[in-house]
Amino acid sequence: MKSLWTRSEVIAATQGKAEGADWTARGVSIDSRTLESGDLFVAIKGEHSDGHAYVAKAFERGAAAAIVSDVTDAMREAGPLVVVPDALEALNQLGRAARRRAGAKVVAVTGSVGKTGTKEALRMLLSEQGPTHASAASYNNLWGVPLSLARMPADTRYGIFEIGMNHSGEITPLSKLVEPFIALITTVEAVHMAYFDSVEEIADAKAEIFDGLQKGGVAILNRDNPHFARLEARAKKAGAGRIISFGEHKAADARLEKVALKEDCSCVSAIICGQPVTYKLGVPGRHIVMNSLAMLACISALEADLAMAALALAHLEAPKGRGERIRVDAPGRPFMLIDESYNANPVSMRAAIDALGRTEPGHRARRIAVMGDMLELGPNSIALHREMAQPLAQAEIDLVFACGPHMRELFKALPADRQGFYAETSAGLMTPLAEAIQEGDVVMVKGSNGSRMKPVVEMLLALGDDDSESIRRNRGEA
Repeated sequence: MKSLWTRSEVIAATQGKAEGADWTARGVSIDSRTLESGDLFVAIKGEHSDGHAYVAKAFERGAAAAIVSDVTDAMREAGPLVVVPDALEALNQLGRAARRRAGAKVVAVTGSVGKTGTKEALRMLLSEQGPTHASAASYNNLWGVPLSLARMPADTRYGIFEIGMNHSGEITPLSKLVEPFIALITTVEAVHMAYFDSVEEIADAKAEIFDGLQKGGVAILNRDNPHFARLEARAKKAGAGRIISFGEHKAADARLEKVALKEDCSCVSAIICGQPVTYKLGVPGRHIVMNSLAMLACISALEADLAMAALALAHLEAPKGRGERIRVDAPGRPFMLIDESYNANPVSMRAAIDALGRTEPGHRARRIAVMGDMLELGPNSIALHREMAQPLAQAEIDLVFACGPHMRELFKALPADRQGFYAETSAGLMTPLAEAIQEGDVVMVKGSNGSRMKPVVEMLLALGDDDSESIRRNRGEA
């Protein structure tokens, strides 16, 4: 693997002081547990841990060098250092330097839902058309964005960066760091309402993504969202040279014409910036269809190959924990698991329930929803949980297993024949759920991170017969 950073480049970017031998780095890391040999380790001080405590471990794992602010003799003995006043600010400076040296066209993605899936899809689509770099996982915060930038190779043609927030003022500095040519907002919904007084305030916070937009750059906005005009005005004020809208609205530039929603895919006909396009989506769900319009609008704005991108959408796969479908060959009772455990809010929960409702269980099998609390919803949280009873009924979900104090209210609102089991925590669901699953069932697991639904997914996967390689991801069903 070629060099990503030399010592002289890092010193020039951070204005730090070099100590020890010369070096080159193949990557950048802030976590000694996942650091790879040849990485530059940045010792960030976080809320719960200080990276300086892991400098020695980073060198044991093969770090090329470490950026530190609190240097000790033990660190000097462990390996080469770059000493700076503030390691996080040094990471920001490294990100800025990476952004300056790359001639890439950069896309920044935000939105109440669909950020990571859209970012990952753009990574896949653009990787077929040139050197592409994108944020890893959901690295969308004050350390994830500069880390993702710092990892961008100089020869990158397309860069895609996810930017998230749960408070106002968080996106502006990150957008200014990324300096996108395209700023894409998937949608604005009542998410993180514990920190906002209105959805309009959320729209304004999402619109901060335009604060770093290149002059004359492109804003891609959801034309069906009630806050479209508000976002459009903010984009124009920030100097956007072009606004591309997407949705079903007759005035949308990337407009949905027809869609066939199927169990494991969708077939779409659309007009993308004046060009008719027909394509298959490898991931099911209407929400994915709508986001695919934004993806293709982005491809068009980048002047990349639209036809090639539309064909590639057939191979789209859901990111881990965001709709991934896994066949679990549990002895005597194989079933389908839909892993939606990464996070949840009312919009994504409704979308996941709808997708579950479009699945076809085996003969005499059931559709089972396993639901944990949706967090950060503010004073209307109880009502928002109860409202999930309607989409569950519409999707003809057979059984619901629920956990958390707010999901208790939903569980009580369900008909008795659809009440699977309720527990205070996700751990309390595991045994009843494992005992209830029958051959051919389709089981969807979803909840906010704080609800700890991932262990439920891990328990369900463990029901499979490992000796027969029974747990596998199905391409085209994700």
